[in-house]
Amino acid sequence: MDAIRKQLDALMGANRNGDVEETNKNYYDRDVCRAFLCGLCPHDLFTLTKMDLGPCSREHSLRLRKEYEEAKAKGLADYERELESILEKLIVECDRKIQRSFKRLEDEEGAAALNAVKVSEVTESPESVELTKKIYQKMAEVDQLEMENRMDDKIRATEELEKLKQERADKQAQSILDAFNKDRLSGPPAPSGPASAPPLLNQPDSKTQEMIKEKLRRAEQLGEEGRVDEAQKLMEEADALKKLAMAPKPDPIASLGFQIADQKLRVCDICGAFLSIFDSDRRLADHFGGKLHLGYLFIRDKINDIRERRKKKEELRPRSEERKERTDDRDKDRERDRVKEKDRDRDRDRDRDRDRDRDRDRDRDRDRDRDRYKERERDRDRDREGDRSRDRERDRDRDDEWARGRDRDRRGREYDRDRRHRSRSRSRSRERYSRRSDRY
Repeated sequence: MDAIRKQLDALMGANRNGDVEETNKNYYDRDVCRAFLCGLCPHDLFTLTKMDLGPCSREHSLRLRKEYEEAKAKGLADYERELESILEKLIVECDRKIQRSFKRLEDEEGAAALNAVKVSEVTESPESVELTKKIYQKMAEVDQLEMENRMDDKIRATEELEKLKQERADKQAQSILDAFNKDRLSGPPAPSGPASAPPLLNQPDSKTQEMIKEKLRRAEQLGEEGRVDEAQKLMEEADALKKLAMAPKPDPIASLGFQIADQKLRVCDICGAFLSIFDSDRRLADHFGGKLHLGYLFIRDKINDIRERRKKKEELRPRSEERKERTDDRDKDRERDRVKEKDRDRDRDRDRDRDRDRDRDRDRDRDRDRDRYKERERDRDRDREGDRSRDRERDRDRDDEWARGRDRDRRGREYDRDRRHRSRSRSRSRERYSRRSDRY
């Protein structure tokens, strides 16, 4: 559902229902598709084919394309080299497939396959070239009408565009059919028997039928609401699903006994598809009007157009302008290098400042840890000093206590000595008195 919505946004704009506000975007924004700005987005070419690239993830806007073309005319922007690089990758892959197909035919048919007519040479008739010019003009007209929001005129222009494509496909089919008729006359007759059996038609599965019914129901509902453009788009998608589901497939039993040489296949050197010289004009017209062939045709024409315009521009440009442009390119390169150098210097300064801040934080943490260590050492010193003070006071008290005890002992000894002395003195006095008393 999202893929269908993005395809509708690419074809009809994001504001196709009138319920989306315009966003203020510029053509140089990163989410804007530059390939679409240059006129051809590969995602829009191969929808509902085996080469479907899916919806483009970037925005498609005709308004932004007009702004880009105005800027390109002033020399402010040019995205064609980017588009050329994208398209060349697709063409290289397609050419590789074409070379493999030619190699296969060469192995089967020999030199006859290489000498066969080339599709691109036969189909480039003057009438086809003129129709191609009209087709591109009509495509530009459709884009202009869509940008001016003239949906009724756009529908009519789209119908005329489809008629021109169908007319060109019919003429190209007739041209290649005439060439194949000549090639057929020069070879063996057309295969008979089982090889000419009509192809089997596939029946859509239940899931595809439900999708087709849902799209038709939704288209009818949108038509009743007056949203004709969306209804027509859903009808086209339903028809594409129906054709894709009911595409004929060859009978596997009938194809067992026939090789490529029996079918006389030729390779389309534009898209790489196989064509049989026994195909009808209707089948060839379906091929030339198919999305795969038209997509690769648009890509090749776009690449040739880009290269031709670049070549003309280089031929018309004077040498002085070339020298000036080279000088400007060198100046731009130098300026770009200076800007890159400034960015590198800024990054180096930023890294240096970051390292300096990291070193400053590390030094601050180290100083903080050192201060905490010193504070703990001071606390330990204070504790040790307090312990020593307490020990000294304890020793002092012990010394004082010892001194007091010694004084007590000395005083006790002196007291005992005095008492003994007094006792002896009293004894001598008593003896003297006794002797004196006896005398008398």
